[in-house]
Amino acid sequence: MSIAEPTFTIGIEEEYLLVDRESRDLVREPPESLMRECEEALEGQVSPEFLRSQIEIGTRVCRSFDEARGELARLRRTVAEVAARHGLAPMAASSHPFARWAEQHHTDKARYDALAHDLQVVARRMVICGMHVHVGIEDDDLRIDIMAQARYFLPHLLALSTSSPFWQGENTGLKSYRLAVFDELPRTGLPAQFASWSEYQRTVQVLVDAGLIEDATKIWWDLRPSARFPTLEARIADVCPLLDDTLCIAALFVCICRMLYRLRRKNQRWRTYPDFLLNQNRWQAQRYGMEKGMVDFGRGALVPFAELIEELLDLIAEDAEALSCVGEVEHARKIVASGTSADRQLARWHAMRETGASQREALIAIVDMLIEETLVGTGADRALAMPAMGGD
Repeated sequence: MSIAEPTFTIGIEEEYLLVDRESRDLVREPPESLMRECEEALEGQVSPEFLRSQIEIGTRVCRSFDEARGELARLRRTVAEVAARHGLAPMAASSHPFARWAEQHHTDKARYDALAHDLQVVARRMVICGMHVHVGIEDDDLRIDIMAQARYFLPHLLALSTSSPFWQGENTGLKSYRLAVFDELPRTGLPAQFASWSEYQRTVQVLVDAGLIEDATKIWWDLRPSARFPTLEARIADVCPLLDDTLCIAALFVCICRMLYRLRRKNQRWRTYPDFLLNQNRWQAQRYGMEKGMVDFGRGALVPFAELIEELLDLIAEDAEALSCVGEVEHARKIVASGTSADRQLARWHAMRETGASQREALIAIVDMLIEETLVGTGADRALAMPAMGGD
């Protein structure tokens, strides 16, 4: 029996850090009115996160990337406007350059209280933000099949998105330190491979029956079938300060899904590789971003990332045309040429230090850059720019 073509709709969720506009540190106790005002302005599209210094937004179901761009711009702008009235600013980056995790407080909700109790210090260290891209794939078994094949491309998406090179005031040496923190959680990393939707359900049910998890929302793989929607959800990417970078990664993912569906219709499929090999490329992206390339398993060689992106763009060219997102996917070339947020953060830090700025001054300059980039392309008023700050 043939499977109806998926809708390939798009939904994007982003998590932001809430920064005090004076100190540039994370706000530990944001006023309750902030979330209330956000919820009034963005009904059903904004929610608190595990830590009080975080906030999450989600687009509506989008059928085009023009629609997704408009949604994200409106959501970012609205959160920024509400936050500014409370002396705060949202920052779309996966880690704060100098905030201390031990000083943060988790949100007072039953779900988060249970997580804090179960995960202990592992949960308290989660001062990180991510981006989740949902792609509409309505058939359950098809969703599981595409998940197994799309695992191969997850390191590519991570490498293009890195935005967390600093942690507690130190250069970690990793382009995505967020992933190192997140991997401390159970049920993370690459998704397992399943032969069918029913096998996936049976596997999850083992942990539910054992009383270890309530449902599949407690599975935090880099890629998973959504527990709430008929979508495949990519979760590996760092959140990107620049809106264009976010849309590029989302477009690449939906095109990859469509490409894999096309292969299936021809009775073909992308070759699957052992986790041992996929995790090496995942580490390459986490540690080096785009700098050192990744292993082409067919060639058995380390290949420059720019070459891998060109190959990927060739693979999905037909899909980008069909989904009207050629500009979005080709933006990957600009990211390769000019760098990710992690690259820009490190460049700003080195430049500031070389001109005599203190470590603190250099890190504050990075915060200001990230907040400014979060608003690029959103139509936000210039009054939301950060005020000048003296050295210390």
